Amino acid sequence: MTSVILSGANPGVRLTDGDVVTAFASVWTVDWSVRGAGAALVLWHGDRVRAVGSDPVLAEWLAQYFVRHFPEVDGLPWTTPEVETAPVTVDLDLAEGLTARGAGIEVTMSEVLGRRTFTTDSFALDGVPHSLQLLLAPVADAAITVDGLLVPGEVTVGGTELRPSSSAFLATAEVWSV
Repeated sequence: MTSVILSGANPGVRLTDGDVVTAFASVWTVDWSVRGAGAALVLWHGDRVRAVGSDPVLAEWLAQYFVRHFPEVDGLPWTTPEVETAPVTVDLDLAEGLTARGAGIEVTMSEVLGRRTFTTDSFALDGVPHSLQLLLAPVADAAITVDGLLVPGEVTVGGTELRPSSSAFLATAEVWSV
């Protein structure tokens, strides 16, 4: 028997400049979790990690328990998150995209390419398999700004017309179990 540990939404964007990853942002709207509820932003950029949210304990848990183990940050130098207490706003629309803001960070996504479900019972977080199910919507365009400055890099889009993929995606109806 598995136990649900989190329910919510977790869009993400990985930007690259050629073969170099310039940033990864993980946007969270947690409806319920074993550590509470709320919105948070986790940003890897410039070899530092920031975890921002009104609930700093939740923001740090999301960064350390989840994001640091995501394939999008595999191989990147993951430092101890700089935890910042600040409100985070998230406007997610599966037809239009996303705008998220907090502590001088802004993440935008647009041009939804499609929608599909995803389910796995073997998503490893720190070597422990977790179950994950979600509704995924890859997007063609995304940007990250920090203190008004645009982070360099582009979204990588691939796949097929029937099954598009992207390094930027909306993810909602997300349930993590262990």
